[in-house]
Amino acid sequence: MVAKVLLLVLFFSIMIGVGLYSRKHATNVNDFVLGGRAVGPWLTAFAYGTSYFSAVVFVGYAGQFGYKYGLSATWIGLGNALIGSLLAWVILGRRTRIMSKHLQASTMPDYFGKRFDSNKLKIAASVISFVFLIPYTASVYNGLSRLFEMAFDVPYVACVIIMAALTCVYVILGGYMATAINDFIQGIIMLVGIVAVIVAVLNGQGGFMEAIFKLSELESDVAVTMGQKGAFASFFGPDPINLLGVVVLTSLGTWGLPQMVHKFYAIKDEKAVKTGTIISTVFALIISGGCYFLGGFGRLFDTQAIRNEAGGVVYDAIIPAMLSSLPDILIGVVIVLVLSASMSTLSSLVLTSSSTLTLDVIKGNIVKNMDDKKQLLVMRALLVVFVVISVVLAINPPTFIAQLMGISWGALAGAFLAPFLYGLYWKGVTRAAVWASFICGVGITVSNMFFEFIASPINAGAAAMIAGLIVVPVVSLVTPKMKKETVDERFSCYDEKVTVEKKLVLPEEK
Repeated sequence: MVAKVLLLVLFFSIMIGVGLYSRKHATNVNDFVLGGRAVGPWLTAFAYGTSYFSAVVFVGYAGQFGYKYGLSATWIGLGNALIGSLLAWVILGRRTRIMSKHLQASTMPDYFGKRFDSNKLKIAASVISFVFLIPYTASVYNGLSRLFEMAFDVPYVACVIIMAALTCVYVILGGYMATAINDFIQGIIMLVGIVAVIVAVLNGQGGFMEAIFKLSELESDVAVTMGQKGAFASFFGPDPINLLGVVVLTSLGTWGLPQMVHKFYAIKDEKAVKTGTIISTVFALIISGGCYFLGGFGRLFDTQAIRNEAGGVVYDAIIPAMLSSLPDILIGVVIVLVLSASMSTLSSLVLTSSSTLTLDVIKGNIVKNMDDKKQLLVMRALLVVFVVISVVLAINPPTFIAQLMGISWGALAGAFLAPFLYGLYWKGVTRAAVWASFICGVGITVSNMFFEFIASPINAGAAAMIAGLIVVPVVSLVTPKMKKETVDERFSCYDEKVTVEKKLVLPEEK
């Protein structure tokens, strides 16, 4: 217990120290929200990765999908690395950095407003972000409850309040730069922690090969495996179609999440984008691949500890059950690992929410004249408000909000992914197409909550994203185009001519 408490005290002390150090990087709006657009590749890559993976992934998703799909759940981690990280950086990174600077856009709603010359689009995007980011923030807290109860016997409410307060303090002090530096530190903890946990859990099962053998012998869930032995240790698992839906949502979804795309706005230069691409991909491969690989052995821990009174599986209890037999020092490492993953995601979410509402809704619409000082004051105040709201939801979540948590990724990515992606590359995207994507993305995921025409909310979110990718080009082809000179000006940033020294002076002989 002493070791676990000391690890926590050290962890929290470093977080607050970074916040105090970063105050000098948060003196104006540009610095507070974007780190002055001068954040290097390592900090940006780790900020992207740690914002991507939280307690929701480590405790909730890894346990749930590992139990359902066995070792084939590792495909989710591979998809997160290749689609959610590598392709996201290659396709979005450079063009997002260039156009967001050209438009002087600080947030995703600000991008929509300036790229499509529509203040209404900006406000609509801000409202969507606010509605679906806050419940997602609350869900991050929920992923911590069972781990803290297992390790410290600390009341969940106390844990949530302490963690929220500490997150709030260092973000208010240092803004984006504080979150980026802390994300780097937290990312290193996550890398070391996940490797140590996998090794320890597999050793507890007699080693890797013995654990695979035990998994291949399972005959449970005949309805899923149709009596087939070894399904949970197989390449594609017992349910490859639904597995694909999870891969699409958790991988492609990051392309349309405001808190993820925001990282590209702040990166220093194009060289940093190339370096960051490699770092981010490797990080995702280890963290996400490791989490889902670990979760794939969840059925080996199918005891009463993960069952409710009715005998049903409590997915959030699977990973804690796997970890409960570890030595105290390793449990301490796991707690710090999950705290790192969660606090990095929380800081990104609350910063995105407060900056979006301040810059895209209040500034220029509610308050006409806001200087830098007022904007910073409002953003910091809203940070506190958002943290308080998310804590209230996490402590006593209403049923409706609990459902909303599960569809927040689908709604945000379904609404934003297609118009954001097409808007970076294609001049032909129209305002009507953006509105259609907003309506389609939110409409599919929210209506599915009530009517359940798609059985899995995960698949509903994936369907919303794919629908947006179809709707935007189709609607753009049949609706009025934006003025040519306006669109040309938006894309002029990609056509700047530069002068370079000629390396070969003498021409080759013909």
